Amino acid sequence: IAQMTSKNNISVLFCLIFSFYILSCTKDKTIVVEAEPKSGSNVAGTITFSEDGDQVIMNAVFTGLKPGSHAIHLHEFPDCSSPDGKSTGGHWNPTFENHGAWGNETGFHRGDIGNFEADENGEATISFETDLWCINCDDETKNIIGKAVIVHQGQDDFVSQPSGGAGSRVSCAGLIQ
Repeated sequence: IAQMTSKNNISVLFCLIFSFYILSCTKDKTIVVEAEPKSGSNVAGTITFSEDGDQVIMNAVFTGLKPGSHAIHLHEFPDCSSPDGKSTGGHWNPTFENHGAWGNETGFHRGDIGNFEADENGEATISFETDLWCINCDDETKNIIGKAVIVHQGQDDFVSQPSGGAGSRVSCAGLIQ
């Protein structure tokens, strides 16, 4: 009986560990998407979104850019089917605010990530973190699933309405889980 109890304890322990592993895997909130060229560009990239507590962290790497400043935004729809990327709609703006720099007290879209710099080789790395997004949650003012990442040819001026005058859409990735 003691031997049987020991085997049972090991079985129970194994089941508990396995169950914890399965539950922790299902709570993993990470999505990786590949950005494809648009508008006749060669801009491609990999974008990773990870949720850690109440923070979503976006890390992106792009190649094929023209050196200099470029805007990056979340757009309304995950549809990258059009050659110019306009099938993604406008900036994601679930709170109906004016376009502006992220965190601006006079307002900004939840998709107004900002500008980044491409080096002389056309490569760029971007990191961004916020508690105003979530991955596949029930809050439609925060949920980034069903949106698209768009990289623009130029920089966002943070003033022009409704989109910042950043020029053509040169890369697109749909956030579909």
